[in-house]
Amino acid sequence: MEKPRGDRVIVRLDETLSTNAELKRLQKENPLPEYSMVMTEFQTAGRGQAGNSWHSAKGNNILLSFLLYPNGVKAKDQFIISQIVSLAIKRVLDNFITNVTIKWPNDIYWKDKKIAGILIENSLMGQHIDHTIVGVGLNINEKEFPEGLPNPISLRNITKEEADREILLTLLQSEFLRLYQAMERGEIAPIVQKYMRFLYHADGPYWYADKDGRFKATIKRVLPSGHLVLATFPDDEERIYSFKEVSFEV
Repeated sequence: MEKPRGDRVIVRLDETLSTNAELKRLQKENPLPEYSMVMTEFQTAGRGQAGNSWHSAKGNNILLSFLLYPNGVKAKDQFIISQIVSLAIKRVLDNFITNVTIKWPNDIYWKDKKIAGILIENSLMGQHIDHTIVGVGLNINEKEFPEGLPNPISLRNITKEEADREILLTLLQSEFLRLYQAMERGEIAPIVQKYMRFLYHADGPYWYADKDGRFKATIKRVLPSGHLVLATFPDDEERIYSFKEVSFEV
């Protein structure tokens, strides 16, 4: 699809089922300019990658989706978008806290706790991406989380101070744009290198589990498709996994 011209559209909602779903609906009705965005104070059906749910109390956090036309990116290389978004969020959080990493494929962690999640939905046309909807959920001022969530945390939990969401949003847009424009210039290798350097458990070996049981391994690389390549320890056997085929073990 040719990129629609004009200024980006920004929609701010008090409440919606899902910012990704709302942006997808708007895009279907009338194709929007690149960087158009839907933001909300609360979403009733927030979800993450592979259908995981996402909790966020009203008015405390950053919940948004934005539209891209990465037409130069081939479908087989689509994971670069996820890498860019992950790195942008990490860079923003680095202004406030340390020990921020990216848990493959695109969860943002502080130590062993999840502070942000990303949902990326690509619409493909042949061998290339037609358009992409990127959803971001970033825990900013959440004080408490419901029981049963595995390991959530917010920026406020860590710093003990309330943060200005508008400042973080401005930083996020700036960091993302810087990385996205680098990708458009063909500067892929530095982005991938930084993503690999900041991966959660990149200093392995650590314990993992797949359908055959637990095993120890080191992260070897992440393929352009997003598949994770692990090298088992100590025999150094390479194993390739897609999302949900392998889990990180404590």
